[in-house]
Amino acid sequence: MKDNNSWVGGKLLPKYYPTWAKFFSKYVDAYESEGIPIWGFTVENEPHGNGNSWESMLYSPDEMVDFVKNHLGPTLEKDGKGDKIIMGYDQNREGIKEWADVMYANEENSKYFDGMAIHWYESTVSYFPEMLEYAHEKAPGKLLIETEGCIDNQVPVWRDDEWYWKKEATDWGYYWRQDDQKYLHPKYAPAHRYARDIIGCLNHWVEGWVDWNMVLDRQGGPNWFKNWCIAPVIADTENDEIYFTPLYYIMSHFSKFMRPGAEVLASTISNDELMSAAVLNEDGSLIIAVFNEGEQPITYSVAMEDQNLSLSIPAQALQTIVLDPNE
Repeated sequence: MKDNNSWVGGKLLPKYYPTWAKFFSKYVDAYESEGIPIWGFTVENEPHGNGNSWESMLYSPDEMVDFVKNHLGPTLEKDGKGDKIIMGYDQNREGIKEWADVMYANEENSKYFDGMAIHWYESTVSYFPEMLEYAHEKAPGKLLIETEGCIDNQVPVWRDDEWYWKKEATDWGYYWRQDDQKYLHPKYAPAHRYARDIIGCLNHWVEGWVDWNMVLDRQGGPNWFKNWCIAPVIADTENDEIYFTPLYYIMSHFSKFMRPGAEVLASTISNDELMSAAVLNEDGSLIIAVFNEGEQPITYSVAMEDQNLSLSIPAQALQTIVLDPNE
């Protein structure tokens, strides 16, 4: 159905737009018949392509809007699946402005889009707050979800927690990015990157954050392309052992305490060497995540309407404060 008749690259031929839209509808039916409910999907993973290396299909912003506006959205609606979430874009954050301008240009374009999906691979140090703010300002009522991020181009380090806190990891851009863009890809500490990115995203309208992989083997696969990565959980399939990496525990700081339905609050912290994010859960509990990337412990304060807390955080640490209204 693509103009290059290949699994990799190429564009969907316009005559097959209705057929491809029907595939999405049938996909929902097939999974739900097996007891697996489908909440929603992105239109295409990495529509800019990915170096023509993996299975892919290319879209421009205008092409994706055409497909969703005239085919995918109406087909799902007609088939009684209008409640399924449709996320546009689904690639790195540097492209947000270009895509938001087209997706949210008018009511007709944006009607069937529930929001925008983004990835984090553009940089190992920046979470692009200005781009996240742009997406929100362009469409305040639409979702913004981080749908893919991982420690890529790296074979997992086994049972060495300290490594994950050291600036020794490299990513694809460290080796292959254009020279004038390599400054975005210095060596980094995986634990720092996770904490920094999740907190940064929470503070700039991102409503969900998804790791690319939850469990991988000790090689960082299986992966036919040999694009080895690190996951929060590493499995030694030969010895039947599991390693919960520090990345697992960093993610659990957020997923365990910041529950579905939580509202992110505007917050400030007294020390600008720290990062923090605060949410109010539906049960009334106030959750504050604080990250200290530095080499020294820091004392800080949290001021609220009815109280002022004086707290401290060790060097190289992520901590979660839970304030329960019932206690």
